[in-house]
Amino acid sequence: MLVPNLSPQNAAEIVFFDLETTVPGRAGGRFWVLEFGAIVVCPRQLVELESYCTLIRPRDLSVVTLKSGRADGITREAVATAPIFEDVAERIFGLLNGRVWARHNIHRFDCSRIREAFADAGRPAPVPVGMMDSLGVLTRKFGRRAGNMKMATLAAYFGLGQQKHRSLDDVRMNLEVLKHCATVLFLESSLPDVLACNGQGSPTVVTRSRSNGRLPYGGETSRKSPPISLGYQRVFPYARSNAGKANGTQRVDKFPKKVSFGAEMSNESNDLRPQQRGY
Repeated sequence: MLVPNLSPQNAAEIVFFDLETTVPGRAGGRFWVLEFGAIVVCPRQLVELESYCTLIRPRDLSVVTLKSGRADGITREAVATAPIFEDVAERIFGLLNGRVWARHNIHRFDCSRIREAFADAGRPAPVPVGMMDSLGVLTRKFGRRAGNMKMATLAAYFGLGQQKHRSLDDVRMNLEVLKHCATVLFLESSLPDVLACNGQGSPTVVTRSRSNGRLPYGGETSRKSPPISLGYQRVFPYARSNAGKANGTQRVDKFPKKVSFGAEMSNESNDLRPQQRGY
């Protein structure tokens, strides 16, 4: 195991990263990485310092469907000319090693997949200096007022649009959800007598019984986002974020993007750890 780079520059930065993978056809089957996306964020200002996204070609292209039946739209043709993981491993290592890792359900999904990919490439895996699983943090702090803790559900609750199931889009949505949750919690702590909430529900949430079983927006089915059983009513006119999308094989951005408000970080592992993301 390599010792993380604990320079002041890296130690203070958070990297949100996401993987799109194949779905095993049987229990215990292998996940193959098809796309990697990450943003590096300054935790003091929440400025996006750097972003990177690339499609990844598995050794055996037959594990990828010919036509897209996936929520992310990644097909065999799309990854046929993409680099294999070994070709981008050094770049990914540089982004992840020695930084704080953050993602929704990162403990049970993304950590395992990235370590498997580095092991397959015969390279040492990157080592984080800390980890923040937004699933666990938001379950404890924000509660289930949105209905459940899926990223798609939380994004819909705040009017941030539908989850696209592409890695760079999803990590930016993850950050936006954290910012919105942190803002709500800040306001509630500042005005506890006026904005009291037990964190378990909200009168603005439209449940299936209230909507007669109708969902106000279409849902997507994938390993990361099973069908959502609740509908939601948009209450405040939040601005939709301009989430990026990788067009082509690789994408690198270094233009700072100013954002606001932060979220509590934790090194603790969470108790909600499904075998697949589902969040």
